[in-house]
Amino acid sequence: MNKRELDPQTSPAAEFGAHLRTLREQRGWTQEELAERAGCTSSHISALENGRRQLTPRISTQLDRAFGTGDQLLREWGSVGHRSLFEGFDEYLRHEAKAVALRLFEINIIPSLLQTPEYSRAFQGAPVRRGIATQQQADERTEKVLLRQQALARDPAPHLHAVIDEGALRRPIGGRDVIVSQLRHLEALASHPRVLVQVCPIEAGENRPFGFPITLLTMPNRVIVGYSETQRRGYLERDPETLAEWGSEYDHLQAEALSRAASHQFIRGVRKGFEHE
Repeated sequence: MNKRELDPQTSPAAEFGAHLRTLREQRGWTQEELAERAGCTSSHISALENGRRQLTPRISTQLDRAFGTGDQLLREWGSVGHRSLFEGFDEYLRHEAKAVALRLFEINIIPSLLQTPEYSRAFQGAPVRRGIATQQQADERTEKVLLRQQALARDPAPHLHAVIDEGALRRPIGGRDVIVSQLRHLEALASHPRVLVQVCPIEAGENRPFGFPITLLTMPNRVIVGYSETQRRGYLERDPETLAEWGSEYDHLQAEALSRAASHQFIRGVRKGFEHE
């Protein structure tokens, strides 16, 4: 059988997969034999070893029992499979902290750098209630958001341009009081001279570019760095051709959005609508 070579440096899942394969091969076991001992399928073992499946506490405990490793793999789940931030995000944060200009666009949510603490906690708490995250993860993510927002207070502060989809304004994350407070916060930010907030209305329809969240950072040396996320991981984009395309699409997004003054008025109108419900 041909085995896929895995670079442990590419991701936490790949790091664990390489370690799991080493443990299995040291004992001379096939994937099928390990699966039988661990009470799972060989396809599950294969997916773990190839970095295609995330570690869970249950399978960690079963593997520890099979290998006789105490709670070693369960502890690895705590430090690798249980990380609160997306892969690639730590690298992005190092660039964000130095950027002189940021262009932001999110899907159906207020961008993190513009969120109130209550809004952020409500948004991060939803995966906990669905059983796909822990309260510790949610708390760590919220804390990270609030720490990142301190970058806006640098002297000089970076220029920040956020285009917000109308759907994000109308989605009552956290309930009426939380979203009203969030919209008031946006109104206050929109009056800051180094912050530009625009609303992309639903009427833009299919002309709105981007089906994924996007951030474009301008670094002090004027180099552009991009960042985006999928459901599971984030990645930093440095390819000049891709970044040129993203920049062009962001220009198109800005053209489809309302003006600065009209956006401010639109946000106020949505906020008043929630207040009078």
